[in-house]
Amino acid sequence: MSHSSAFTSRKTHLPGLRLTRKARETITGYLFVLPWLIALLVFIAYPMVASFYFSFTEYTMLKPPRFIGLDNFNTMFNKDPLYWKSVENTAYYAFFSVPLSIAIGLILALLLNQNVKGIGFYRTAFYLPGLVPAVASTLLWMVLLDPKLGLVNLTLRIFGIEGIGWLRSAAWSKPALILMALWGGSGSTMIIFLAALKEIPQSLVEAAMIDGANAWQRFWNVTIPLITPTILFNLIMGIIGSFQVFASAFVAGTGNTAGPLNSLLMYMLHLYRYAFRYYNMGYASAMALVMFLVLVVLTVALMRSSRYWVYYESDERN
Repeated sequence: MSHSSAFTSRKTHLPGLRLTRKARETITGYLFVLPWLIALLVFIAYPMVASFYFSFTEYTMLKPPRFIGLDNFNTMFNKDPLYWKSVENTAYYAFFSVPLSIAIGLILALLLNQNVKGIGFYRTAFYLPGLVPAVASTLLWMVLLDPKLGLVNLTLRIFGIEGIGWLRSAAWSKPALILMALWGGSGSTMIIFLAALKEIPQSLVEAAMIDGANAWQRFWNVTIPLITPTILFNLIMGIIGSFQVFASAFVAGTGNTAGPLNSLLMYMLHLYRYAFRYYNMGYASAMALVMFLVLVVLTVALMRSSRYWVYYESDERN
């Protein structure tokens, strides 16, 4: 027996150190997951618990938190008119941006779901705006939407349409923000829809064609039902993202003004002001808790309603 073989034999039979293969794999798995678990606890779980506690306190970061019960929520709902302005602006933004993003993303996916030469270039081109940082894209759009020298208004004047104030107008600032979101976000939605379209069995499409279904009937009766899980996913993620819009509103509203007549005062921007301008972390935490609960309710409602309009092929097999 060689020296290495003897050493291995003695090591294997040491009492208390024998591990089965399954145990070694389990320990290895936990070691690989451990950094992620630590990051989850430090950067997500602990801040969430701390924020929940701070929402019931008066906490300015300059002195220890003082428990005040539901005073922050009373102030929020009854004494802060800008809170309801931020809710109104965010609801408006979500109501229009989410359906439009889903519709545009689906249309682009349908157009780009073709086996033609150069299709990869167009897919990349439509997705690229989503890679541009929000601050950079907002600055770009602020130039394009300039009332006097912006390319958008110059183009409108060619067709005899008087220039629009866009970000300098209370009536047009939110539509301008939605336009920015569609430019930057429709590409990601398109990619997700494109992946769903690729998973549709061609046998179903061919069967519909044999039955005499035209293009619209195939789209409505075959394509739409099979991508309803993807529509649900994009709908939920879109609602969550629209409630958290911040960078574009902050930059377009020049930070302090939040647009004309606070027309760009989004929920997260109002929260940011209380947290990092007024250092009222208790009130900001209460706002965060309310938004979290609203998003949970909306998500649960959508998931429960999905049984009536979302089609899962696996359910039919079962």
